[in-house]
Amino acid sequence: MLNSLDLEGRPQDTRIVVAMSGGVDSSVTAALLKSEGYDVVGITLQLYDHGATTHRKGACCAGRDIHDARNVAARIGIPHYVLDYESRFRESVIDNFADSYASGETPVPCIECNRSIKFRDLLSTARELGAAALATGHYVASRRLGDGPRVLVCAADADRDQSYFLFATTREQLDFLRFPLGDMTKPQARELARRFDLEVADKQDSQDICFVPSGRYTDVIGRLRPNAVAPGDIVDLDGNVIGHHQGIVHFTVGQRRGLGIAATAPLYVIRLDAARRRVVVGPREALRMDRIVLRDVNWIGDGALDRVIGDGLEMFVRVRSTRAPQPAWLRAAEGGYEVELVAGEEGVSPGQACVFYDAPSGQARVLGGGFIRSARAKIPAAREGARQTIAPSPLAETARG
Repeated sequence: MLNSLDLEGRPQDTRIVVAMSGGVDSSVTAALLKSEGYDVVGITLQLYDHGATTHRKGACCAGRDIHDARNVAARIGIPHYVLDYESRFRESVIDNFADSYASGETPVPCIECNRSIKFRDLLSTARELGAAALATGHYVASRRLGDGPRVLVCAADADRDQSYFLFATTREQLDFLRFPLGDMTKPQARELARRFDLEVADKQDSQDICFVPSGRYTDVIGRLRPNAVAPGDIVDLDGNVIGHHQGIVHFTVGQRRGLGIAATAPLYVIRLDAARRRVVVGPREALRMDRIVLRDVNWIGDGALDRVIGDGLEMFVRVRSTRAPQPAWLRAAEGGYEVELVAGEEGVSPGQACVFYDAPSGQARVLGGGFIRSARAKIPAAREGARQTIAPSPLAETARG
């Protein structure tokens, strides 16, 4: 007989570790499972020196959040532990974040945190504690397909869906993970928090990168990788110097405002050349990409990717967390994988994720994804159909090596 988490055994005989960040979502997850009778253990990760952010709103896993998680655990009557993961978080997430920016990429640290810290290290700890599953407050759902493996699907609340940040989850991890809020909306979760009398019911959501005390990520990068804030030139598509900057870290592909240069027509950041400390700008039409080369591809669709891809696999892809999935083809290319966007996309940036889905909307299944290594853009007709390639400089390969 399977319980509500699709596990064998009665809830009271089933231990579940809940990752508690101190926010409303993970708190409701713990309270909900406790109310269903599960043997719940709460774990909060101390990921960085929280002294500077103890009283600051909008950051997770800081001192205040640990305090809130502890209070929620006491309120619902479950054991709660705080684990010091600072060194592994710095090595896997913060250093990676700084290296990526210094090489001209635009990284997504939440993806690396989920992949390297929560769903690898914390998951291993949950197993050591004898848990049958690790539950989190992410807005995403997992379901079993018949007698087959569990699959990852988008949340019912499209405005809260976090599937983009979880594409690197493996099949083995999915079998052990549970996401109780995947079929709820945020207002429903807050209402449950009030029903459980949790003091975090109206706590605001975290908005900033959690390990940036000042809210300015450039401060962290400048301290860890000074070369990223070295001055350089702003050039047009022909390489002509039209301005200067105080560090490529202050720019991202697609950016229009804050360039510090005057022009007769709007200019956008087309690419970042970290090796020469150059910011390349051009007209908006130069931003449109139609082919994306990926690295570190994770496949959680049916079968082995190399067997099912054939001459090309039709799917929908999302190239930024705030954008809707669009039609594309995934193909094998030069020992790796390449995505061809049917309609093209503006502002595709190396370091971001390209996530695969089986449908453009609703609770679509997540098929996997990869990180964007480079993209090819169509240049305006005025440049006689020439093509421009954007990619991180060779420093990116050195940083990752």
